[in-house]
Amino acid sequence: MKRILLVDDHPIMRHGLAQLIQMEPGLEVCGQAGSAVDGLAAAQKLRPDVAVIDLTLPDKNGLELLKDIHALLPSVKCIVLSMHDENLYAERALKAGARGYIMKEAAAENLINALQRVLGGGIYLSDVMASRMLEQVTGQRGKVGSSGVEQLTDRELEVLELIGKGTPTKLIAERLSISARTVEAHRSHIKEKLSLTDGPALVRYAVHWVESRAA
Repeated sequence: MKRILLVDDHPIMRHGLAQLIQMEPGLEVCGQAGSAVDGLAAAQKLRPDVAVIDLTLPDKNGLELLKDIHALLPSVKCIVLSMHDENLYAERALKAGARGYIMKEAAAENLINALQRVLGGGIYLSDVMASRMLEQVTGQRGKVGSSGVEQLTDRELEVLELIGKGTPTKLIAERLSISARTVEAHRSHIKEKLSLTDGPALVRYAVHWVESRAA
């Protein structure tokens, strides 16, 4: 039996995924976690074959959890299952150590296929995203994400999202375990990359970006 760990902060989502996986011969859910800290602890204790990870977790960004698992437990394969746009996050997830990326809206149709492919040593992406990345590698297109928020680093993207949710600098620093000065440095870099003139412009951009993703 191949053992699967689920890391998602929504119990109903985890329950649905677990039911889907348990119906497939040869697969079993060995554990569940609702946060990055608990997810890493479960991965270290259970040593699953695959960890299915959401990017939005209450205590830490899922990309950071991916990096931690990839560094500490390289034998554990990871698949991201997220509501976030694959055009912005799939490549970041692969760079962080993931072996697959699935949009939550397509989970029912594609999760088992993704698990089987990753367990077989492959990488799973949607056909659209796979084509985009292939075109990028072969030079038929410019680098995916050459403008806009795609220019931002993973950490800058986290800061932008927290700004858009109205999180004060002090709380951003606490959430990301960095100093307030480092947060201000990230804000400055974000403004430069997005050609924003000042702090209020950054806040307006961040709020609009967060709201547009939730629509």
